[in-house]
Amino acid sequence: MRLDKFLKVSRLIKRRTVAKDVCDGQKVSVNNKIAKPSTEIKPGDIITIDMKNHILEVKVLATPPNVKAEEAHTLFTVLKDEKKEY
Repeated sequence: MRLDKFLKVSRLIKRRTVAKDVCDGQKVSVNNKIAKPSTEIKPGDIITIDMKNHILEVKVLATPPNVKAEEAHTLFTVLKDEKKEY
């Protein structure tokens, strides 16, 4: 599954276009490498998202093509969610 689609399906980012823009802005890395929106995601990958005021790191558990909103949290495990200090 593409990275931008996974971010949308998992509800980590609300819209796929926003996910694409975040990836294009080099704010997302997969397995410690800056990732493009088309990067293929598979279970076991570590995704790090550099958001405005915090860094979110998750481990991918599954990559189904679509999932209900109530089940979206089952696609990943949060490894780190830390606030940035300015």
